[in-house]
Amino acid sequence: MKLWAGRTSGKTDSAADDFNSSIRFDQKMYRQDIRGSIAHAKMLAKQGILTETEAERIVRGLTDILGDLETGRLPFDPGAEDIHMFIEQELTARIGEDGKRLHTARSRNDQVALDLRLYLRDACGEILRAVHTAARALLDKAKENTGTILPGYTHLQRAQPVLFAQHLLAYDWMLIRDAGRIRDAVRRMNASPIGACALSGTTYDTDRRYEAEELGFDSVCPNSMDAVSDRDFALEVSAACSILMMHLSRLSEELILWSSWEFRFVELDDDYTTGSSIMPQKKNPDMAELIRGKTGRVYGDLMSLLTVMKGLPLCYNKDMQEDKEAVFDAVDTVLACLGILSPMIATMRVNRENMKAAAQKGFINATDLADYLTQKKLPFRDAYKIAGRLVNRCIREGRILEDMPLEAFREESSLFEADVYECIALERCVKKRISEGGTGPDSVLKQIADVEAYLSRENG
Repeated sequence: MKLWAGRTSGKTDSAADDFNSSIRFDQKMYRQDIRGSIAHAKMLAKQGILTETEAERIVRGLTDILGDLETGRLPFDPGAEDIHMFIEQELTARIGEDGKRLHTARSRNDQVALDLRLYLRDACGEILRAVHTAARALLDKAKENTGTILPGYTHLQRAQPVLFAQHLLAYDWMLIRDAGRIRDAVRRMNASPIGACALSGTTYDTDRRYEAEELGFDSVCPNSMDAVSDRDFALEVSAACSILMMHLSRLSEELILWSSWEFRFVELDDDYTTGSSIMPQKKNPDMAELIRGKTGRVYGDLMSLLTVMKGLPLCYNKDMQEDKEAVFDAVDTVLACLGILSPMIATMRVNRENMKAAAQKGFINATDLADYLTQKKLPFRDAYKIAGRLVNRCIREGRILEDMPLEAFREESSLFEADVYECIALERCVKKRISEGGTGPDSVLKQIADVEAYLSRENG
């Protein structure tokens, strides 16, 4: 017999039971459900709604259930309607009538909302730690490559020389923003819905703020109808996960390109690549490709949740049961991808010579060549055309700008002197980028120090 039997017989078709059940996925919230129930029992005792003895028996029973679930002595019942009913039924079976008193002054509506907030708050803590681990891996690799030059690209065309450290640090700043979005989501979700009951509150003299403090919330949801029908917090987490995955996908795409034979800028460790079933020469960046592919999956989770919520009237509707699989999958996927990305970056080998050779062959010092002339008072547009003609000549003759004879430079402009070679040396081109945030060595070292300070604060 269902615990909600009364108005109906409590008997439903077996197929309907299976269709209605959520235990197969909401069992993930068993710790949060028990934590919330313990706080609820304590509040009921504080308010005199339960006796101290009743509350102590409930808390002891719930603690025993938690221990048995953790050790596997108590298996989840696949026939249970959901994790909330499963735990309540198990508690009642163990301690008798007192177990039935636990649900006083609450509904599954506010209980579900509470458990999901608690679960996602815990999950966001895991995501933050994983994001910081990935940021550390990128930072460490950047520190190893403060003198490594490679082409910076626009439109996937070689553009200007940059330090590899600068390139890696760009992803560090993305991850720092991602961490900020996760923290923002936690800040807004950290209000307790418990005590809202089904939608309109309760006739019992409860203390919502005591219960919220017991569970580590900053406040209580101020409107009982909003408390049980709000899933903004799940949407925010899903959105933050989607943006995070977009960043991981962009990095993965570059790792895929860089590790290809055409680039050969990096080599991924064997632990994070696979071979071909037919082509023995292949070393495939499958893990990076999977991160790129799973990004679409997390986007889908966000769209699924947005679509579920878009037409729901207040307050709770059974449609909202569909929130959990989507947001659980987004969280699990992000954690799995970060767990692979961090060691993949840490073990990646950098081919500095190939990066430097690509930078030299891409004429990415052409802007500096034009700047050389503008510093001698030639209008930039005239300098631009001269630099373009010299690049075209190099292409025809199979040269690079650094190897062009001075006479060839002077055929285009008498302003060229022997110091032009120093001006267009790649190392010099990088050092001249002195603006804040640029690829110049001083800027890169400052960024390294700033990211290091951020990670120290977060992990301190």
